[in-house]
Amino acid sequence: PEAKMPDYKYETILVDQDESVLTITLNRPERLNAVDRVMHRELEEVFGEVAFDSSVSAVMVTGAGRGFCSGGDVRAMDERGSANVLEERPMGAVSQSGRRILHNMLWVEQPIVCALNGVAAGLGATIALFCDIIYASDQARIGDTHVKAGLVAGDGGAVIWPLLVGVAKAKELLMTGDIIDAAEAERIGLVNKVVPHDKLMEEAMDLARRLANGPAMAIRGTKHAINKKVWADLTLSLDMGLALEERSSRHPDHNEAARSFVEKRTPEYKGTI
Repeated sequence: PEAKMPDYKYETILVDQDESVLTITLNRPERLNAVDRVMHRELEEVFGEVAFDSSVSAVMVTGAGRGFCSGGDVRAMDERGSANVLEERPMGAVSQSGRRILHNMLWVEQPIVCALNGVAAGLGATIALFCDIIYASDQARIGDTHVKAGLVAGDGGAVIWPLLVGVAKAKELLMTGDIIDAAEAERIGLVNKVVPHDKLMEEAMDLARRLANGPAMAIRGTKHAINKKVWADLTLSLDMGLALEERSSRHPDHNEAARSFVEKRTPEYKGTI
């Protein structure tokens, strides 16, 4: 029987199709598109759905408003005294859920273009970097800020950053949690191209259309072959990273990081293992 077309109806994500290009827009602009429990689940779902949508030949991912995605919702973390954005689920489901977003993104055969429109931090940076080609606004900034929340950068950062910028640079940026601007991100090879902010959507869409209208089997096969390298590194370190991140979420340093963020003061870490 013919597969049923997905309806793409979500609370926190806008989905818009223009011919064969599907645009996924993270849509909690009042929170810089921070990932709460609902958005996390919807991100898992949307990449799972689009992979089987034969009407879609390319995907574009972007954010509503002035940010791309500021990562896990830190205020929600402090309110619950834990960084598990998914604390309402059993602990095992946190790893499953973090794993599922990345697995589902990598299983999408169609090319995925990221239009990085503003700040991308933590999980937001991971989602951007797991896209195939990243065009960044000249106003965008990106960083894996897990350590600033007292957390291990385990939900994908430790997998993708070393592949893109090399081990030493990845260690520097992930161990400090520093955020860099678009020009620096382009210089080190983290993003493909920086474009003027008001031209970003147009240029990213031009690229997505070019890929959508190209020889699909050749393009998808090329992506699939290159992604074997990403899969290998994912298999090597993601489960360990997720386990270490979950462990770090139980440490007092994490609670201190979340509380100091909300109270707008410098954190005082205990630093013991």
